[in-house]
Amino acid sequence: MTLAHRLRAAGMQPTILEAAPQSGGLAASQSIGGYTWDRFYHVILLSDRHLLALLDELGLASRLHWGVTRTGFYTDDTLYSMSDSLEFLRFPPLGLVDKARLAGTILYASRVKDWRPLESISVSEWLIRLSGRRTFERIWLPLLKSKLGDNYKNASAAFIWAIIARLYAARRSGLKREMFGYVEGGYDTILRRFRERLDATGVEMVCGQPVTAIHDVGGEAEVCLQGGERRLFDKVVLTISCPRVAAVCPQLSDAERERLNRVVYQGIICGSMLVRKPLANYYVTNITDAWVPFTAVIEMTSLVDRERFDGLSLVYLPRYVTQSDRAWLASDQELWEENLRALERMYPHFDRGDVVATQMSRVRDMLAVSTLGYSDHLLPPLATSLPNVYVANSAQIANGTLNVEETVTLANQQAEALRSHFRAGVPARA
Repeated sequence: MTLAHRLRAAGMQPTILEAAPQSGGLAASQSIGGYTWDRFYHVILLSDRHLLALLDELGLASRLHWGVTRTGFYTDDTLYSMSDSLEFLRFPPLGLVDKARLAGTILYASRVKDWRPLESISVSEWLIRLSGRRTFERIWLPLLKSKLGDNYKNASAAFIWAIIARLYAARRSGLKREMFGYVEGGYDTILRRFRERLDATGVEMVCGQPVTAIHDVGGEAEVCLQGGERRLFDKVVLTISCPRVAAVCPQLSDAERERLNRVVYQGIICGSMLVRKPLANYYVTNITDAWVPFTAVIEMTSLVDRERFDGLSLVYLPRYVTQSDRAWLASDQELWEENLRALERMYPHFDRGDVVATQMSRVRDMLAVSTLGYSDHLLPPLATSLPNVYVANSAQIANGTLNVEETVTLANQQAEALRSHFRAGVPARA
């Protein structure tokens, strides 16, 4: 949507072809218990320069709300608060030397500006070197496994650097407290306003129409839709995942297809629930105990006013999984039974009878993992061997994290790059 918005401002006539019933992708909303909120958990940071600028363009800056949040840490069957420096110093699982090295790692990573050399170092090697083996095995390794599964073995240090750098930027200078924000009504508000703006500027949006094939036909590109319709455009920009690009573009070279299919994707299966009582009032509780089936506990209503949900608490239970994880084969009911048993063990006061509503969302190609040498060997270029077909997708976020800010930033950058490519003859239809 951002890419189409920028290309339209440059004088082109974009059309968005969306496979899902509505646009928005990972930022799309859902209905849970009669309330509408984000399908996956999202927050806005004070450092999200491109996203905040877009919200200002859409006239939504006045509807932003900010709050200071707290952080929990669940390890050795115990829930700890890790919301300030004093609580960090009291954290029992690590000794003082371990804590010093962990704090030093985070501070060092937050000050690294050139992340490219980190692509040649495995995340394990880098963290052991900075934090020590004990801290790595006690803290970093469980967190890496919860986020990447076995893919952590192939991830570069750029992956964890990107996460540390973004979260560190969320802390206000001096107070060093996390400041998170959201727009009233969540991303549903943002996407509704964005759709209105695109429609007002003449951007066509076609939803519920999966693309089955794309062919370069000389001076144009032909797009085949699932229903059998064929449409011609001057240029096509693919924003789908790398395996899907390879699948719908049979004319790509063998080398291009092989490169696209080698990009390693991590999936997400995320449960969300409305419950009558808060669990612990931390925005995020990081988890290192391997028996817990989900990666973290996200209590969205520790940031968003619970009155938005008539006093109920909205909780997300994400699990980041590899493509071969058994969880993909489990039913929603089986996954929820696992989740509820874990919550009963983690929070003695939790009563599954207090759960008002649940949802389960699954996305297989969620995150392109920053593997070793990613930028040089796997990152998909903007231009393909087909003169009228381009790629602008989240796998081009080379340093390995994925959030709305970086997605909008990428769209802005690629829109400018596409203008340069099109400069010889600006297409009327993209």
